[in-house]
Amino acid sequence: MRIRGLCGLALVAALIGAAPASAGIKIDVLSSRADLVSGGNAVVAITAKRVSKLTVRLNHRNVSRRFKKRADGRRIGFARHLRKGRNVIRAFRKNGRGARLVIRNHPNGGPVFSGPQLQPWECQEKAVDKQCNQPPEYSYLYKPEDDEELQPYDRDNPPDDVAMTTTDQGVEVPFIVRQEVGYQDRDQYKILTLFQPDKKWRRWSPQEQWNHKLLITHGGGCGGDYETGGARLDDYSGTIPPTPGYTQSYVTALGRGFAVGSTALNNNGHNCNLVLQAESMLMMKERLIERYGDLRYTIGTGCSGGSITQQQVANAYPGGVYDGLVVTCAYPDSLSTGAQFADYHLLRIYFEDSSRWGPGVVWTPSQWAAVEGRPDPANAIAADELFFKDATNPVGDCVPPEAAYNPDTNPGGVRCSVLDYMINVLGPRPQSVWTDVEKAAGRGFAGAPFGNDGIQFGLDAMRQGMITPGQFLDLNAKIGGFGIDAEQVPERLGGDDYAIANAYRSGAINEGNNLDQVPIIDHAGPDPGLAHDYVHTWWMRDRLEREQGHLKNYVLWFGPTPLIGDTGMRVLLYVDGRATSHYNTGSDLFPQKEQRAYTVINGRVGLQDDDGHWSIEIWSQNMFNAKYAQVAFNSPFQAGGSTTPPWAPGFTFAPFIDPQYPGSRQLFSMFLAEPRTFGLTIRGRTGFGHKAAPAYVPPPPPPPPPPATQTCPDGSVIDAAATCPAPPPPPPPPPPQKGERGS
Repeated sequence: MRIRGLCGLALVAALIGAAPASAGIKIDVLSSRADLVSGGNAVVAITAKRVSKLTVRLNHRNVSRRFKKRADGRRIGFARHLRKGRNVIRAFRKNGRGARLVIRNHPNGGPVFSGPQLQPWECQEKAVDKQCNQPPEYSYLYKPEDDEELQPYDRDNPPDDVAMTTTDQGVEVPFIVRQEVGYQDRDQYKILTLFQPDKKWRRWSPQEQWNHKLLITHGGGCGGDYETGGARLDDYSGTIPPTPGYTQSYVTALGRGFAVGSTALNNNGHNCNLVLQAESMLMMKERLIERYGDLRYTIGTGCSGGSITQQQVANAYPGGVYDGLVVTCAYPDSLSTGAQFADYHLLRIYFEDSSRWGPGVVWTPSQWAAVEGRPDPANAIAADELFFKDATNPVGDCVPPEAAYNPDTNPGGVRCSVLDYMINVLGPRPQSVWTDVEKAAGRGFAGAPFGNDGIQFGLDAMRQGMITPGQFLDLNAKIGGFGIDAEQVPERLGGDDYAIANAYRSGAINEGNNLDQVPIIDHAGPDPGLAHDYVHTWWMRDRLEREQGHLKNYVLWFGPTPLIGDTGMRVLLYVDGRATSHYNTGSDLFPQKEQRAYTVINGRVGLQDDDGHWSIEIWSQNMFNAKYAQVAFNSPFQAGGSTTPPWAPGFTFAPFIDPQYPGSRQLFSMFLAEPRTFGLTIRGRTGFGHKAAPAYVPPPPPPPPPPATQTCPDGSVIDAAATCPAPPPPPPPPPPQKGERGS
């Protein structure tokens, strides 16, 4: 039986909270759902006949004057100074009949529905209390005429190179932006809009350049910080560094008239907890609606962890945050991706330590890759080194050392694993399965929402003849699983049943069962590898197709090169690169396995006819022939020896001792990266036996339907199928008059 994401549906089935109509009166909360209000304020609308005659009370206060009749006929106003918890707003006529709505207000510092907040938590320097509250601050930015980045704008000394922009509603204004930075839910949010400094902005009459649309930006990675962070804006925040000459989506959106919003907690690299992500964005949207005006729709955008937040939150909280998604370097969620990376981690431990291999078993790096499902081991290495190890290590620096977990000296300390960061979602392990360290801590740690028990690693590779049955058996006998501290243990991991159930129930494992009303554009582009391989896009497509039976709301941009131009011939131009700092290529961190920093540039340029009948492309991989090793491993059945050849003077049988690393006698091998390659690719269709399809000719319009009635000669109107009555006979001629002759 599959467990559905019921928790998210129960929390945010709709954005608007409403009271049932009573006595012809209806009360709605416009800024959030009525039970999810935060910060002490809410925008409330009252609908009724003769609405101006109603009395409005909030708790025991008469607040009728705050509610004005607006252009749509409703009385709308602010419910201010809400007390924490239950509040009642009533609208009634002189006879006492009316309607009431219960509003539940939550603190600005949270929580709303995310559960007990993590401790300890370090606030920003200007925080006025332990919930990190701080009055919002406003600053101004502008886009220069010759720059793609926003720069500080001085209202007292305006620059003379401010660019102009035209919104999607045709409003032309200087490209000046106001940025609001504030704190909700113990962390930072940002709201940016085009702004005319010489004009006022009122909630009921926003400046004309705003199109009432919102773009939400995100951040990459997967982590859990115990302190306030910064709300990210760039497209690839946390994934790749800023690219000169590239216009960020948030800048483009601002120029089109969008508002742009972001929260530190929707940055997956800062907060990997989807419930807290959703909560922070609902609070930020509530603030925007209260202060800036009504929203038409909200679109998300982001890469890597930014795609995770969008897709898992949109599915777990349908209708609550997003009305459309734009994802890049996509993953469906954090946990099912984490299960894949957990497998990579265990595979690397086995593959990269030849002492674990059985007698007569020898693995080559190409065979490692075959088991991992990739052309080479680089993807597994990147996934493990860049994401999995840090995200799952409970012994870390997420809090001060004296508060941090240590299994020997401080078992009750704060664990830095993202699973423990999500303990409100996954739940603690029950006392019946506690390990010794959990007993010493006096609490259960977060359960494991995935496992590898029963998985046959390398089965497809063996069936295809890429590895031997002996290798297959040795690998599966020795790969093992994880202990409570994410350490490798001989036993396979079965996972914790309740944590797995909670992962599905909360939407932390994204089944795609609530995404049918959300348009999704996936900018997959070329397969980048480096833990962002294409398979994750297909995971999401497969889940959507399974749940919906179609992909009508999903568009995938997929291919080896981006397209430039839209008429005549098509020019294909593609350049990518990656820069990697120095790192150790071995799991044992042997110093001589360290790889220095390097940069790899790939490129492709080509020409294609408009109909796609032919194309020609020139390409190069590793264009500047960067030399680097992808992975190093200990060589089996060998020991270190002299570096002097036997035929040369000074040869000795004494073992080689590296003066830089005394005691080192192990030889190792390296899997070298592909050198510079280049080539020419020609594609075409001959067209033999193929006839062009005839031009489309629309069918003639259907004849107009026959008239339903007809008018007869006598002026009567009868049914069209009836017969008009016969005309009356002509009158007889008058009799001849006296004195007239007959004819």
